[in-house]
Amino acid sequence: MKIMTIVGARPQFVKAAVVSRAIAGMPGVQEVIVHTGQHYDADMSEVFFKEMEIPHPHYNLSVHGMTHGAMTGRMMEKLETVITAEHPDVVVVYGDTDSTLAGALTAAKIHVPVAHVEAGLRSYNMAMPEEINRILTDRVSSVLFCPTEAAIQNLCKEGYDSFPVQIVRTGDVMYDAAIHYASKAQAPREYIPNDYILATLHRAENTDNPMVLKRVLNAMEQVSAHIMPIVMPLHPRTRQKMEQINYDISHSHIQFVPPMGYFEMLYLLQHTQLVMTDSGGLQKEAYFFGKKCVTMREQTEWVELVQCGCNMLSGTEEQGIQQAVQHMLAACPCFGQQLYGDGHAGEHIVDHLINR
Repeated sequence: MKIMTIVGARPQFVKAAVVSRAIAGMPGVQEVIVHTGQHYDADMSEVFFKEMEIPHPHYNLSVHGMTHGAMTGRMMEKLETVITAEHPDVVVVYGDTDSTLAGALTAAKIHVPVAHVEAGLRSYNMAMPEEINRILTDRVSSVLFCPTEAAIQNLCKEGYDSFPVQIVRTGDVMYDAAIHYASKAQAPREYIPNDYILATLHRAENTDNPMVLKRVLNAMEQVSAHIMPIVMPLHPRTRQKMEQINYDISHSHIQFVPPMGYFEMLYLLQHTQLVMTDSGGLQKEAYFFGKKCVTMREQTEWVELVQCGCNMLSGTEEQGIQQAVQHMLAACPCFGQQLYGDGHAGEHIVDHLINR
């Protein structure tokens, strides 16, 4: 059996590492890894393959730095050639990026089954490119691997239980990764204070609107100056957007550090007092390590984290963000619930692909 894995962005490398490890233990199963190039620099891509011992991609399409439409189109053009040449039995895509959608559409159009890992997630915000990507990917997939019961219910509400598609609850591959790699956490080279808040900021709805970006950064400045220091690995795209609004990093109260490898991020997660983010993945990783989270968005795909009190939606207004931080620092939520499976999602996925 030949499984083609399509990845392109940092979170997908982590997820694919889990499934690749499960595939490696299966006799008679071959994996072909295709890297679209969406995250292309060493800090955002190469370091993950090296650290996590992911097999080197068989193909690197080097598609990056374009608009959504141009990048998706160019990926599809190149992926069609690769998929046609390799004749995989199934194409596996992850999450909700342009690489995800390009892989799913290309495979579906040439009648290769698509398996979507992290299917069924919904923010119900169609202004998010990720929401469009995940909805369209689900619709053309043959197998939908859902991390949570909420994801399955989302699909059922949309009628997927009557479609010719397999819906499988596997648990979350990110939970597998957190368990497997936790002991390999590495302290960053940069100075990190004893008590700090770990923050990330990269979603288009927060960074592409200058007024929103200014509000969020102003709120974070106030938090870092008056409540607790913020340590923020700076996404290259976010840095570019900050430069466009003339944000002076050198005079900031926030401690900006370069993009971190996965093991350095694990260390920062293990030692932080709180997480502030607009990332979907980091909300869950905070939960995996028993850390409270403030999500600087109006909605989240991971509704169960809000429901159990481990995560709080702050919106993007300055006062709302500051109040949410103060509230969550004082909160004592319960982290004991097994929301994301048994830590063997990767094995469940591969078992189902082989036996489906």
